[in-house]
Amino acid sequence: MSYNFDRFLRYDEMTQWLQKTVATHSGIASLEQYGTSHEGRALWLVTITNPATGAHHTKPAHWVDANIHSVEATGSVAALYLIQHLVNGYATSDPAIMEALNTRTFYIVPRVNPDGAEAALSDSPRYRRSSMRAWPWTDRHMWPGLESHDVNGDGKVLTMRIKDDHGAWVEHPSDSRVMIPCEHADAPTSAQRYRLIGEGTLHDYDGFTIPTPRAAEGLDMNRNFPAGWNTSTTGAGDHPMSEPEIDALVRALSSRTNVCGYNAYHTSGGFLLRPSSMVTDSQLPPRDIWTYKQLGAKGTALTTYPVYSVFEHLTWDKSDPMSGAADDWAYEHLGLYGWTTEFWDAVAMATNERSSTDVWYVGPTVEQELAVAKWSDTHAPGSYLPWTPFNHPQLGEVEIGGADDFRIWTNAPSSHLKAEVAPHAEFAVHQAMLSPRLQILKSEAIHLGGNTWRVDVGIANTGWLPTFVSEMANKKHLTLPVTAEVSGATTVGSPARVKLGQLEGRSTFALNGGMRNDGTPDRVLASWVVQGAKGSTVTVVAQHQRAGRAECTITLN
Repeated sequence: MSYNFDRFLRYDEMTQWLQKTVATHSGIASLEQYGTSHEGRALWLVTITNPATGAHHTKPAHWVDANIHSVEATGSVAALYLIQHLVNGYATSDPAIMEALNTRTFYIVPRVNPDGAEAALSDSPRYRRSSMRAWPWTDRHMWPGLESHDVNGDGKVLTMRIKDDHGAWVEHPSDSRVMIPCEHADAPTSAQRYRLIGEGTLHDYDGFTIPTPRAAEGLDMNRNFPAGWNTSTTGAGDHPMSEPEIDALVRALSSRTNVCGYNAYHTSGGFLLRPSSMVTDSQLPPRDIWTYKQLGAKGTALTTYPVYSVFEHLTWDKSDPMSGAADDWAYEHLGLYGWTTEFWDAVAMATNERSSTDVWYVGPTVEQELAVAKWSDTHAPGSYLPWTPFNHPQLGEVEIGGADDFRIWTNAPSSHLKAEVAPHAEFAVHQAMLSPRLQILKSEAIHLGGNTWRVDVGIANTGWLPTFVSEMANKKHLTLPVTAEVSGATTVGSPARVKLGQLEGRSTFALNGGMRNDGTPDRVLASWVVQGAKGSTVTVVAQHQRAGRAECTITLN
């Protein structure tokens, strides 16, 4: 199948694309099922590395997953593009990609939530926050109120407007598709007022009131991770990892102890978000904040996306922070630098000004929405629709129209989809290449007399990050130390396998106050006294769960 990253793939088509891509590049890519969704769909994980230079688990790795929220399909496109970027780059001998796959591993999950995404992409879409599992009412009971879905059969979920003299909205005088508050300066004083309701049907309508309860499928799987999990968080689930998709993801990532960096692909807003979602920056290790700033500066340079702390910049009510998110879990429980990428800023595209950090709560300004509607007519036709009469089964005569949020606000339109996601593949490679990496830089055998020798091996972390990756991991002792083991000869007075602690990376040299007096905190010398015949060989293997594996062979000569 041909795919140019200009549309959203349904599950079966995505599976076929993954299978074909991996088969075409079987020398460096593999596909495995790491779990099963609530509705029985396989959860796919792609592993990409050059096995000729070491098995995937023996190299530092970078993890990317996408589309945990059902309507956030741009993230899935970005993950698929990253796969293509890596395999094509290797096939065409791109030096940066070859170095990345020779020395690192990439784990990519293109769709964490296939059930919710399939409902959102269906011919008659149903939009849910994430899982299709009925929760909290497991009998799927719908209480009185609105259930959002496509009611007029046009394949879109738009807005219904009802004439109401006490309504809060009027048409914008220059674009009737855009509704504005009746108090706005541009609102005509005698204009028809409307009440706005999401497109859908009503349960147990009493003819006067319309409550809007959370749907029976009310889960938010990005609140189901263990970090800070809280029953008061909307959609958190029955307990941490109660959802099969999150249980599978946590186990898959936790078991790959070579992962050094994490990124979850979401929409929207055009941000690079970092932890914490729950506490201030002052409560995090200063070194980690500094490192996030270094990583984020490159991310902004590559993608134009600004970097924000979720708690400091995007939390509306700091007494009620978001918890149970994937990037917090990756950082707090695994010690990884976790990111959430929020793709697509329609406001920035239409006006050249970034959406505000409270856009999730208050939405765009009237002027911004008017600009987006106008922009969409050229770049995403059909994203803003005129109001069309419809005889609603409960409300009677209504009009349906306005913004197709899924196609213009939540996701990048097809005309801009590929260009929007492409730079983020470079950011993923950049992050991977900053991971710690063990190498052996010195090896020799010194004759002490007879069949006795001293074997010296100089081991270095040649990566930018330290072997423990983050100060959070270092303080919580989340990573095992570097080990080295000699074989092929009998050791004298010491064990064959020794623990060598953690090694700093190049990043530490920028943190010494500009003294230009580095020392060698990135190196360690391992020594053994061994007995072996002259001319025989010994092998030394140095390993670290995150920094990888290095090996050398030394002749006793």
